[in-house]
Amino acid sequence: MTNEFSHLADFHVLGDDPVPQVVVDRAVDGLAELVWRNELGGLTFKVADQFVKWNPRSSGIDLERERVRLQWISGLHPAPEVVAFGSDDEAQWLVTKALRGESAVGDQWRARRAEAINAIAAGLRAIHSIPVDDFPANLVSEVWIGRAPDSIGDRPPIADPVLVHGDACAPNTLISPAGEWTGNVDFGDLSVGDRWADLAIASLSLDWNFGEGHQQELFDAYGVEPDVERIRYYRALWELES
Repeated sequence: MTNEFSHLADFHVLGDDPVPQVVVDRAVDGLAELVWRNELGGLTFKVADQFVKWNPRSSGIDLERERVRLQWISGLHPAPEVVAFGSDDEAQWLVTKALRGESAVGDQWRARRAEAINAIAAGLRAIHSIPVDDFPANLVSEVWIGRAPDSIGDRPPIADPVLVHGDACAPNTLISPAGEWTGNVDFGDLSVGDRWADLAIASLSLDWNFGEGHQQELFDAYGVEPDVERIRYYRALWELES
């Protein structure tokens, strides 16, 4: 029988890609564990108690965006602490301290789905409760508050602006062996916006990581009723931006 989640293993295999030199240089005794490879060629390695995120220029992802957002949220939320940042003509890289816990996906958490979903909801509630008054205006993304693309219709009004993660897929929540939320990662799209920008994508990502049929569990754990209009809008917007 084919494992419906077998394709997820591709995100943890380096293949023929070489280990970036910046990772080799930081590796202790040559040990660097690949923990994620995204579809755009970005690589994340664990090296001792740090993570090295390396993105080729061709990916179009700017790690400087994440660096400045991590520095802002430091002390307000359990997020990775920036250790170093660098770039050259080929790529950018960001080095952060490891947080306690592991990604809330994989076989273990599919077997303990309720705990994982509760942890995902807890992380989103924590992010959304951070006051937005001091969030730098220059870091607010037009993606979440600007004019809506004509192809997806009018943006629903944002009645209660909150701090949004911006890429709230399940793997970006960290969870302890005991099943408790411990932090979040990947803050490159952190901004002010509608909480449904996160809830729409977090719930959708459950289909990819836990199988279909569990979205209502996340809404229940967060403590909100599904908003069909905002779910449709923010999923369409996320697809355009991804």
